[in-house]
Amino acid sequence: MPTVDQTRMDRIKPWMQTYVDTRKFAGSSVLVNQGGTEVFYHDTGLRDVATAAPFTRDTVARIYSMTKPVTSLALMMLVEEGRIHLDAPLSAVLPEFADMHALVKGATSIDQVERCPVPTLHQTVTHTGGFSYPFNPGVLPKAMEDAKLLFGPSEGSLAEVCQRLGTLPLAFQPGTRWEYSVGIDVIGRVVEVLSGQSLDAYFQTRIFDPLGMTETGFAVPDGALDRFASLYTPLASGAMALNNAENKSADTLRCVDVADRSPFRAPSTLSGGGGLVGTIDDYMRFCEALRTGGQGLVSPATLRFMMANHLPGEIASMGPSSFAEQPMTGMGFGIGGSTVLNPARTRTPSSVGDFSWGGMASTFFWVDPVHDLSVVFFTQLSPSSSYPARPELKALIHGALS
Repeated sequence: MPTVDQTRMDRIKPWMQTYVDTRKFAGSSVLVNQGGTEVFYHDTGLRDVATAAPFTRDTVARIYSMTKPVTSLALMMLVEEGRIHLDAPLSAVLPEFADMHALVKGATSIDQVERCPVPTLHQTVTHTGGFSYPFNPGVLPKAMEDAKLLFGPSEGSLAEVCQRLGTLPLAFQPGTRWEYSVGIDVIGRVVEVLSGQSLDAYFQTRIFDPLGMTETGFAVPDGALDRFASLYTPLASGAMALNNAENKSADTLRCVDVADRSPFRAPSTLSGGGGLVGTIDDYMRFCEALRTGGQGLVSPATLRFMMANHLPGEIASMGPSSFAEQPMTGMGFGIGGSTVLNPARTRTPSSVGDFSWGGMASTFFWVDPVHDLSVVFFTQLSPSSSYPARPELKALIHGALS
C-alpha cells in the first residue's frame, strides 16, 4: 500500500483556508482514511456566518446527492435477496409508470411525445431511463420545474411525488442517453414498496444501525439542531438555479437556509436522491463499507458489481446535456455513483476504479481501490459547480501519495 507524505498532505490546510478567506466557502472539513486508518483530518471556517459558529467535526450538513449511493445500495440489498431483478420494468413495482411516453427528438413542447418502453430498474438507477431534473436544460426539466418536481424536502410523500412524476413524459427513449435525474428518488420509492417499510425506516434498520451511523437521516437528528450548518449560494436567483447561474449575487455567501427555519427539520419527502443530512464521520463509515466490500450489508461480489461501469463507455459517449456532479469524459457510471475509466481523460489525478459522487452543496466523496483510500469533503455551498474544489482536492491528495 502506498505511503502518505504528511508534509504534502498538510498542503490541504492552506488550500481550505484560502476558500474561506476569499469567501467562497463559509467553512469546510476533510477526512481521509487509508486502509481503515485515519491519515488526515482538518476543518476550518464557519458553519454559520451570522453566529460565527465554527465548522467542526460534528457539524451536521446537507449531503444532497451523496444520498444516491445509499439508496442504490438499498436497492442492491433487495436485489441480492431475490426480491426483484434489475431488468424488471419500473411498472412491476410502481404501476404509475405503466403507460410511458417520451418526448420526440427535437420536441419544443411537453405534448410532442411518442410511446416508449417502461424504463427498467437498471436504467432508472443509472440515469439512462429518460428522467431528468428541473435544473437541467430542456422541455421536460421546465415542466418539472413548473410542477415542483425536484423531490425536495417539502413536496409530499414519495408515493405522491412519484404519482405526479408518472403523468409527465420521459426526456428520451429509455437506454438511449444518460441524463442526471430524479431516477434514484424513484428507486427510493421502489425500496419502500419492495421492503414494506418507509425509506427512513429501511435506511435506519438495514444500513445506518449496522454501520453505526447515528447522526444521519432525512431530518436533523434530535439534539443536533445547534450543529446544523447554514446553506449558502453565490447566486441571486436560488441555490439550485443552474439555468440562471450567470445571475450572481453581490454576496458570494448569501444564506438561503438556516437551522431554525430549515425544511430538513421535519421533511415530508424522503428523497432517496438528495434528502439526507449527517456528519462527516458518519459518511466515512458508509465509505468504509464500500471500500471494504460491504461489511455484511451486501457481498463483496455485489459491491464490485455496483462499482463497475454499467454504461457502454464513458458518460460523455451517451450525449448528455445535463448538469452532473462529476466530469463526463473518462468517467463511467455504476449503480449510484461514477467510476474512473481513464484518469488522463478526466484531467484530474485519480486511479482507475475510483468510485465517487458529490452533492449540490459541494460535498464530495471517493473510494480509491488502488491506494486503499476513503475521502470525504464537507462544505455547504450550492451549486456544486461554483468552484473547482473537487479536482483540486483530488490533486492535493494524489500529490501526497508515493
